[in-house]
Amino acid sequence: MNSNEMNEILEQHEIWIFSRGKNGEKADLKNAKLGDAELSGVNLRSANLRGADLGGVDLRGADLNDADLRGANLRGSNLRGADLRGANLRGANLREANLRGTDLKSASLKGADLKGSDLKGADLDYTDLSSADLSNADLRGVDLNNADLQDINLTSTDLPESTFIIFGEKYFISICGDNVRVGCEVHSASEWRQFSKQDIIDMGDDWLKFHPRLLDIIDFYCGKGERPEWLKAQNDDL
Repeated sequence: MNSNEMNEILEQHEIWIFSRGKNGEKADLKNAKLGDAELSGVNLRSANLRGADLGGVDLRGADLNDADLRGANLRGSNLRGADLRGANLRGANLREANLRGTDLKSASLKGADLKGSDLKGADLDYTDLSSADLSNADLRGVDLNNADLQDINLTSTDLPESTFIIFGEKYFISICGDNVRVGCEVHSASEWRQFSKQDIIDMGDDWLKFHPRLLDIIDFYCGKGERPEWLKAQNDDL
């Protein structure tokens, strides 16, 4: 695709966006080869970029909000400061990409290859990172409190301060500061220690048995705390 063709697509897409779909044409760049494109700061919000080859492309500051980037090749791309809120990056290749300061809030990165990528300071609030490869990635300064981190590869990953991912337990556990995610449940360490017996029962059939183990884990990573009275009484009866 030459530069004139690309400029025409971007112009029509911008008209489509600002007319709310009444005029212009939504950018359809599915499977497009865009390795030579200059796309820094472009507006490709909601564009179809599924399977597109964007390897090494400069996308700094680009608006890719709600874009479809499933299976796209973004290896080595510069996405610093880009807006990827709500974008679908499922299965995308983001290996060694520069995602520093990128807004990935609520984006889907399920199964994405992020090996060696720079995500320092990125917004990953409610981002789906399940099954993603984040080995050797830089996540320093990232808030992972609400991110889905199940089944991810964190080999040699630089994690944010006071962030711990615990594997091998009955439920997936991540600790980010004072917030503790166990499966789909996210609560502060103090809340986990204060829940009533009925609160724990309401979480599921096996939670009563698992809860003491969870509190031991919280004590280890967050500092020792009190056990609820009902659990103390239960232990005294044993």
